[in-house]
Amino acid sequence: MLKWTLKNLIAEPWHLFASVSAIAGAFALVMFFEAVFAGESKQIVAYIDHSDADVWVMQKGVSNMHMATSFVSDWKAGSVGEVEGVSKVTPILYLNTVMQAGDKRWFSFIVGLEDEGQRAGPWAIVEGKSIPAHHEAIVPSVLAKITGLKLGDEVTIAGHTFNVAGLSDNTFSMANSITFITAPDLADIMSTIGSMSYFLIDAEPNVDASELALRIKNEVEKVNAIPKERFVNNDWNVAMQMGTEIIGMMTIIGGALAVLLTSFAVYSHTIRRERELAVVKALGVQNRVIYASVMTQATWLAFLGFIMATAMVWLAVPITASFVPQVTLHVTPLGLFRIGFTALLVALISCIIPVRRMLGIDPVHAFSA
Repeated sequence: MLKWTLKNLIAEPWHLFASVSAIAGAFALVMFFEAVFAGESKQIVAYIDHSDADVWVMQKGVSNMHMATSFVSDWKAGSVGEVEGVSKVTPILYLNTVMQAGDKRWFSFIVGLEDEGQRAGPWAIVEGKSIPAHHEAIVPSVLAKITGLKLGDEVTIAGHTFNVAGLSDNTFSMANSITFITAPDLADIMSTIGSMSYFLIDAEPNVDASELALRIKNEVEKVNAIPKERFVNNDWNVAMQMGTEIIGMMTIIGGALAVLLTSFAVYSHTIRRERELAVVKALGVQNRVIYASVMTQATWLAFLGFIMATAMVWLAVPITASFVPQVTLHVTPLGLFRIGFTALLVALISCIIPVRRMLGIDPVHAFSA
């Protein structure tokens, strides 16, 4: 029966290819949107993630960075540093604003670094400086590629001009870019004196971040302290409301389309085998064996479609990075497993309906003209 099943599967090569291609195209679309969603989800919290502070301290009532404003008196850095379990305190100034280069504008998160800014600065440099000097800016390399910026070019931040001194990597997403300048320059832009936005806290070895955050809130007035993991989740949830959920909706819609196309492809392939299956039934083959045969064919269709879809996406990733650098793609093993499992499940369910209908037909139908 297995030999017949495989022979029946490849009896019409072009129809098999069309069925597999339909399934592959549908699930490749889902994989692509899933990769975009995963990539953007990762990038929108890249700064918090890569700065790797154990605890974040900010103004009381603030609990995230995206679209948030926080002001904490700079002298409180000393108070936080005296809390038991704190190893190091790194202050930063922060602003959400629009940048401009020539006639091009874009939204950016501006991080103001103090003199020893490496702790809170860019974590990967493509070209130029890693720490900005007075009236200098470190901008994302992706942004430079899109706008044509080069080292030494000028950008405008809230009416203030800065020279591009470095190009950073992994600091751009469709929701935001991250630009680094000095804290005094950003304080001048914001017209603020004696204030910082966030304190990045490094805990001493074996100190629990949640307990340290609670200790800081209890011992330092009018501040909020949040462990890194919860701060990342807070920021991600806010960023999702800035448009990333649209990508999620597109993924869901693409998934629904993939389910429909897969169902149709498997149903069509099975229904074309109706006469052969009727002959098999007329010859006395048990129903469970027929079910197993059809499900084996459906499994092969789903598997081949999934392999083709995976190949299509792996080819699309470098092409997209070259031609559309502002889109971040991240293919995850979990995402592939979820899509592969869905393809298999849909294929198996789709083949049951025509088989059940066929098994209800009189076997004499197999020999009718």
